[in-house]
Amino acid sequence: MADYHEMWKELGMDIETHDQLCEVLPQAFGDVYLSQENRPEGMDYFNFVVAEIHGVRPAELIEHQKKGGKVFGTFCVYVPDEIVFAADAIATGLCGGSQFWVPGGEKVLPTNTCPLIKASVGARLDRTCPFFRIADMYVGETTCDGKKKAWEILSEDVPVHVMNLPQMKRGKDVAAWAEEIAEFKDKVEEFTGNTVTADKLAAGIQLINTKRKALQRLYDLRKNERLPISGCDALLISQIAFYDDPARFAEMTNKLCDELDERVKNGVSVVKDGTKRIMLTGTPLAIPNWKLHNIVETSGGAVVCEEMCTGTRYFEHLVDESRTTVEEQIQALAERYMNINCACFTPNEGRIDDILRLAREYKVDGIIDVNLKFCSLYDTEGYFVERAMKEAGIPVLGIETDYTDSDAQQLRTRVSAFIEMLNNA
Repeated sequence: MADYHEMWKELGMDIETHDQLCEVLPQAFGDVYLSQENRPEGMDYFNFVVAEIHGVRPAELIEHQKKGGKVFGTFCVYVPDEIVFAADAIATGLCGGSQFWVPGGEKVLPTNTCPLIKASVGARLDRTCPFFRIADMYVGETTCDGKKKAWEILSEDVPVHVMNLPQMKRGKDVAAWAEEIAEFKDKVEEFTGNTVTADKLAAGIQLINTKRKALQRLYDLRKNERLPISGCDALLISQIAFYDDPARFAEMTNKLCDELDERVKNGVSVVKDGTKRIMLTGTPLAIPNWKLHNIVETSGGAVVCEEMCTGTRYFEHLVDESRTTVEEQIQALAERYMNINCACFTPNEGRIDDILRLAREYKVDGIIDVNLKFCSLYDTEGYFVERAMKEAGIPVLGIETDYTDSDAQQLRTRVSAFIEMLNNA
């Protein structure tokens, strides 16, 4: 990484503590990613993004601010980035996926809060992540009780706008979400001083749809019997999608997919024939949480799909681009985003349907249902997921974990036994 200390200092970051993170990340990335064999050349771009993770993109965001633009930090796939870009602002993801930030969050949150929330709060309060320092406004949502309280704590340190996500999916709930998006538009306009017109919103919708299409293309390539890319690499690309420039990300992902298309034509695979195909479902895996993918893929399995917010929930379903007025476009946004099947909804049969559909499409041999510790929503819904998979005859393994490495050996033992069972079936 180039030297960005002056930029970090101007952001008011705790440089000494942040340097500790910069020391361990390259080793962790090398152990998980650079140790892989037969990686596509197109991964060089994504390697670069991680190598400069706290430098290049933050510098671009700061340059945008210097020109009078605003940056909005988001934590959830329900927040419509289209609105932000339509106001000539930039949206960037903020979820923390490292144990490094958890102690900072535990200074103000109960220990039995999920690590994603604790890491996200800690990254801001301990001043050890430039993205959390740069964002002019945070956009939260009501997908869980822990987050709702976290927004209150963060709002004492940075402006926070909270979107009230309905917890059911009836017609009136979709209408209520459209109202929330309209209110969010008003807030963004007020905060930026820019008007969201129908033309600008159409461009924003097209921009984010283009990113979704690139991710869908990547995932479609993972449906091939001979896998042209590892699950670890696909996860990394999905994680980077949350904060990279959308147009550039789509361009580089499509460029990679061109290479993967050639691999498929030539029968090139990153795993040996007969490797068991695993789908992960459950809670999101925010960067740099690569633990479970690495364990699966160094224990004889191949991760071919993620039914997660850092996976199919992020990009499936496009926003209708045919709407011509702001009101119609907001309705189209509401309809698309309410198609996401988060465990916060009740009932949530749509998620079970998604998992069964994806299992067929990706020809999976087994499913690992992942739950971050203390996420009661996904933990409880795991009961329905595991029951449905067993009824469908799909082997399933339920796992609870956090960001530490203390359970890595135990997880490896369980995952290895699961894959061995699949091999012997």
